[in-house]
Amino acid sequence: MNDRSAGRKSKIERAESGRQAAARSLRAAEKTQNPPGKRLETAFGYARNFLNNRFVYLVISPRARGLSVGINLIPERRCNFDCVYCEVNWEAPPRAPSFKIETMVAELEATLAMAYQGKLAKLPKYRAVPPELLQPRHVTLSGDGEPTLCHNLPEVVQAVAHLRALGSLPFFKIVLVSNATGLDQPAVQRALNILTAQDELWLKLDAGTPEYFRRVNRPREPLFDKVLENILITGRKRPVVIQSLFCELDGQPPPPEEIEEYVKRLRELKEAGAQIALVQIYSALRPTMHAGCRHLSLRTLSGIAVAVREKTGLRAEVF
Repeated sequence: MNDRSAGRKSKIERAESGRQAAARSLRAAEKTQNPPGKRLETAFGYARNFLNNRFVYLVISPRARGLSVGINLIPERRCNFDCVYCEVNWEAPPRAPSFKIETMVAELEATLAMAYQGKLAKLPKYRAVPPELLQPRHVTLSGDGEPTLCHNLPEVVQAVAHLRALGSLPFFKIVLVSNATGLDQPAVQRALNILTAQDELWLKLDAGTPEYFRRVNRPREPLFDKVLENILITGRKRPVVIQSLFCELDGQPPPPEEIEEYVKRLRELKEAGAQIALVQIYSALRPTMHAGCRHLSLRTLSGIAVAVREKTGLRAEVF
């Protein structure tokens, strides 16, 4: 290895170390507000706090780098994936039989006001959390299932955007999290057109081949090509963030050849015109409904991120 390569590797390792330190801080804060020994509702690995709301919740998230205010668009639980890392307990009673926009808007306004006014720090769960982690980073459109399956998604996005436009609260970014399968639907397209350039789309891509996709995401029907096509079509119109969760399955990490194919898919998307602002590399952080799914080592995750950066030129971070 020459001096230039060694220097580049050292810089990458230092950056990764900084990101890992930030993630540890977030995990420590999350453990403080949610002590062990209690089964928790979670969203992408971190405990959700609904504050007695039906649809709006709080979660301290590494990928948000602090407080994310989430909206559960699918309280009745519906999804076209059955991911091995999913934490939704499908046997438990749903939080609500259906989604009510008026109720959601009232909850969202009250929750954001509480956060912006610093009132969260007065709650027992958040007293030990650093103040900078209690300021809203964004409003996330997510849910107990695939958010684009929400039957009135355009009206939901319009309602959230309207609340923001009123100006009674500080400006907040809107983030739609999706497995990308429904992005080509007319109603979803109408919803996306409401979002501004400041808002973000976080789209899932957990595999590089249809075979591994079926193993990890377990779709109801063959959807791998649709995921790639929808990411490409959407990414040509606006920048997107790629979310990629890698986990240990039945004691085995993802095969090296699968990671190679995954990196190829990212490179192909970029070369075909997809604007990929960031690739988020992370793993299952809490026990899931699938006993064979476990957290992947940080070393392995960092290796995947380095491969993405070096072979695609894309920005990739480990969370």
